[in-house]
Amino acid sequence: MTKRKLLIGLVSAGAFTAGFGAAVVGGSMLLSSCGGLRGSSGGAGGSDVLKIGLVSPRTGPLVSFAEPDEFVIKHVNEALRNGFTAGGMKRRVEIIVKDTQSSPTRATEVTKQMITSDGVDFIIASGTPDTANPVSDQCEADGIPHATTIVPWESWYYGRGGEPGGQTFKYGANFYAGLGDMGDTFIGMFDRLDTNRRVGSLWPDDTDGNAVRSGFANALPVAGFDVSDGGSYQNGASDFSPQIARFKDAGTELFTGIPIPPDFQNFWRQAQQQNYRPQLAAIMKSMLFPAEAEALGPLANNIATLGWWLPTFPYESSIDGTSAKDLAAAFTSDTGKQWSQALGSLYSLFEVAVECFKGADDPKDRDDVANQLQNLKYTGISGELDFSSGPERGVAIQRCAGIQWRPGTDFEWDLVVVDNKTRPDIPIGGDLEPTNA
Repeated sequence: MTKRKLLIGLVSAGAFTAGFGAAVVGGSMLLSSCGGLRGSSGGAGGSDVLKIGLVSPRTGPLVSFAEPDEFVIKHVNEALRNGFTAGGMKRRVEIIVKDTQSSPTRATEVTKQMITSDGVDFIIASGTPDTANPVSDQCEADGIPHATTIVPWESWYYGRGGEPGGQTFKYGANFYAGLGDMGDTFIGMFDRLDTNRRVGSLWPDDTDGNAVRSGFANALPVAGFDVSDGGSYQNGASDFSPQIARFKDAGTELFTGIPIPPDFQNFWRQAQQQNYRPQLAAIMKSMLFPAEAEALGPLANNIATLGWWLPTFPYESSIDGTSAKDLAAAFTSDTGKQWSQALGSLYSLFEVAVECFKGADDPKDRDDVANQLQNLKYTGISGELDFSSGPERGVAIQRCAGIQWRPGTDFEWDLVVVDNKTRPDIPIGGDLEPTNA
């Protein structure tokens, strides 16, 4: 049995009652394919205009996921300035953006607004289940085609009541890694180091922590690792001395967990102060974005995490042919900021919407577009996405590479691909190195 199958088998559908994030929603803005803040592209209304709604945590604790929003919208508008053919006629795109403020409740509210007041044809959302799941639930209830990302597929599908092997949802799709894929990535890196194969695990007492704990943590012993469970703790904890003491007493030379970023930063600083220095720290949910590495300073060196989109991807936009490398460079040039993995994921959401519009006989027919979505297979800026072959209806898997934070050149920190066993299409950028060398 493969590790992937093993991991998936160990995780029951019921374990995924929410997801990998905390999440919140304010105002909205309209952006057309001609640019600007209000109005449709070219000023036209009616059936030639297709409306895409973006529900995004533009403020609040999940704001890092929304950092690329304005740039991607600008890029997509420019790429589609001349429109495209769908349903036998030239179409133009209007993009409507609403802020969740990192709140699931607000995510539901603004999604309703988009459907009832803005008349959107397709809704997209990104950034943990606290954003994606309420958006998907509302869209499903109202029969609106929608796509989400940066949500483990199990959390998106099973966490919303999806039946294994069934066709529970008709109008939505999700692309991202699953728990098995994440576990494979971490185990692949753990296997490469000469350690005593003892792992310290840090699990918050929330839906994310409990779900991953029931799957990944239980799979580690089957893969030949001894696990020292740090015990449940509440998000926002300030003292991790009990967990650190337990990991030291157990002699753990590897470390993993799914803490929220502030908690991991507190834990990691205390761990160094108390001389707990595992050979490799591999973290979920934290250490995904440059700001988190910057917050730790030198302590971020060689911390490992999951890589699902990088500028080194050998892929191009299905909208205008822009390469992953050029997209990241354009983001930095335009904003002065460092790219993040959310950049490619958000861009791909727009690709998905456009591909579905183009494939439909009538892009204004919601059932037609939804059918295109759940049977979509295309290659774009994130590589090949195949929603037609499972593991559940409307799910496309993005496998991850193992990546580590290293001192950068143009910016303080860079992500380097160090293990591509589970994602061989991504080139290796450096050797796997101990976190505490």
